[in-house]
Amino acid sequence: MTDNVYKLRDKGGESEKITINLGYVDLGRIDLLVQEGFYSNRTDFIRTAIRNQLAAEAEAEAVKRSVVRHSLEIGLRDYSRADLELLKAAGERLHIKVVGLARIAPDVTPELALATIESITVLGALQASTELKSALAERIR
Repeated sequence: MTDNVYKLRDKGGESEKITINLGYVDLGRIDLLVQEGFYSNRTDFIRTAIRNQLAAEAEAEAVKRSVVRHSLEIGLRDYSRADLELLKAAGERLHIKVVGLARIAPDVTPELALATIESITVLGALQASTELKSALAERIR
């Protein structure tokens, strides 16, 4: 099942919205940099700052060590109905651990998911039907 693990691009078409609170002084400093043309807007500054911090962490290998320690997969991880049916036939259960985006195919039934998925830990985003997320709610961390 590792043949459907893909590394996410640094800049993707899909994104997740977050909200942050900043002090007035920090916000003013960001606005000044935008006004001076260093960044196109506040969002551009914040995205750049986050990417720079993540790059610094990666260079220090803190993220890599953590991924190895927790047996996490990085990037995009798709789980198809066929994948889960093979697990079910083998009597195996899945512990999903992803840093990035985990997607469970829309044709996966709640019954199949409950029979094959023991736990889900996603640092990033989980894409699955509302029905599936509801059925697996107690297994999502």
